[in-house]
Amino acid sequence: MDGRLRSRSIAAALVRTLSRPAAILIVAIVALAAAVESQMGRPLTYRHGPVRLWSGNVQSDQNSQQIADPYTFTHFEHGALFYGLTWLVMRGASVVSRAVTAVAIEAAWEVYENTDAVIERYRTETISLGYYGDSIINSLADIAACLIGFFLAWRLPTRVTVGWIVAVELILAFWIRDNLFLNILMLVRPLDAVRQWQMGATSGVRQ
Repeated sequence: MDGRLRSRSIAAALVRTLSRPAAILIVAIVALAAAVESQMGRPLTYRHGPVRLWSGNVQSDQNSQQIADPYTFTHFEHGALFYGLTWLVMRGASVVSRAVTAVAIEAAWEVYENTDAVIERYRTETISLGYYGDSIINSLADIAACLIGFFLAWRLPTRVTVGWIVAVELILAFWIRDNLFLNILMLVRPLDAVRQWQMGATSGVRQ
């Protein structure tokens, strides 16, 4: 019961905090990202089947194509980290301004992540051998997850936020042999030992 009340309290705080101009700006940023991705040739939804809320097999061609997948949890982490980053570099700015900034950064990353150069980098250096970009609906869900993560970090005590980030990283490492830290590491400085460990994962995570 307490958990449900806390969730409703956070959701209500999010709605109350975002002024109409801020909400319009966020929608405009997200719409711009979607339009750019469309021009880049990214599909709106999964091309080879129905739209699903969840795809749990990170080695299938539905990964990053359906609304959510295990990597969605890393975007909650993005939001929490952007909360901390904007707190450091935007001292004195309102939480709304910082939230808009976080959305803009996340949207820019979603566009950049779907460029041919980054897709090829994922395919050659990370566990995502079959990755061929995100669907637009998946990108929008990732941006939404980032915004939720930002507001969770704002409303929850710092130690709780650090705790759930660590928990997500550990769960993903055991579940799919990947997480936000490993994803960044393998994009920036690939390690053969990590790659070999990740390639030992099987397709046991099912949809």
